[in-house]
Amino acid sequence: MPLKRLILLFALWTTSALACTIPVFRFALDRWEADKFHLVLPQAVAKDSAIQDLLRPLRANGKANLDITTSKDAAQQDTTLGYSRDSEKQVWSGRLDAAALAAVLDSPARQKLVQQLLAGDSVIWVIADSGSPVDVLEVERIEKRLKFLEQVAALPIQDPNDPDSQLGPGPPLRLKFSTLRLRRNDPAESLLLRMLAGPKADFDPAITSFAGAVFGRGRVLGAWPLGVLDDASLETACMFLVGRCGCRLKNESPGWDILLNLDWEKALPAATPASELKPASADANADADAPAPSAAPQAPPLQAQVLPKPITLPEVDVVSIVPDAAPPADEGRKGPLVAGLAAGLVLLVLLPRWLRK
Repeated sequence: MPLKRLILLFALWTTSALACTIPVFRFALDRWEADKFHLVLPQAVAKDSAIQDLLRPLRANGKANLDITTSKDAAQQDTTLGYSRDSEKQVWSGRLDAAALAAVLDSPARQKLVQQLLAGDSVIWVIADSGSPVDVLEVERIEKRLKFLEQVAALPIQDPNDPDSQLGPGPPLRLKFSTLRLRRNDPAESLLLRMLAGPKADFDPAITSFAGAVFGRGRVLGAWPLGVLDDASLETACMFLVGRCGCRLKNESPGWDILLNLDWEKALPAATPASELKPASADANADADAPAPSAAPQAPPLQAQVLPKPITLPEVDVVSIVPDAAPPADEGRKGPLVAGLAAGLVLLVLLPRWLRK
């Protein structure tokens, strides 16, 4: 059946021609702009000259992923912060002044997150707990599992000659699963905890110990109570983020963003120099500071599994992400042109044989 074999050959060629070897976490860092939060001002506040001066640096071309508008409701008294223009759930509401705006835009934990993302960490698990003995045991279990996964996982092999798999400016590519531990009753991080829990959280971050996976430019893959986040779910999330992407839109992938007051386009080129970090390779993906195990661990199969609610990830081997920005015109044409010529030669040689069968 020559027609079916021809279709199969074309499908295989198309898949290989469009493949992308950039890991999901790095693709997001390079190309995904952070979604904007929505700050809504009461009409009286919007007319205040002091507030106007306070917000002026945040308006056109501001660093933060923040959209500022004035309420159409004349009765609104408090300034509100929402996840987006389309989301009705509020992250914060209250009287806007310099101190309140500073708390909205930044916090000590968010500064640490930015440092780790710009250092090239693959995923940062932010753990918010109460400090109870039960939570301490859960945190130790998570940290132990992440160290194990870091030793047995591997990044996709990078092809420096593939125009569709070119890394953007930023830190060296490496495999690193890190943690950032917070107290869930920390008033300085109350806004961050609500952002981490997400717009559709089915738990209260103020009374529930949980962990959220942060990557890219402050993207949260998901957040789960510690009692639900088992070893298999940790593995699935980590393998998803370090797996190769095959190009799907950001909005079709799971997750949401947090508010960070940072200009990524300027910060990435100035990120950690290559001399300070050991790049990842096919044979050595663990961080240079991680101690080598005394005996080779028996790794379970690293395959996708169903994550706890609210996120269900696609299978790791078929993760697909589409870049927000198209590659330069000359590079965008080079790969498909070469692949097309190769496919044509194969068809010229094999097609007559198939047709005779």
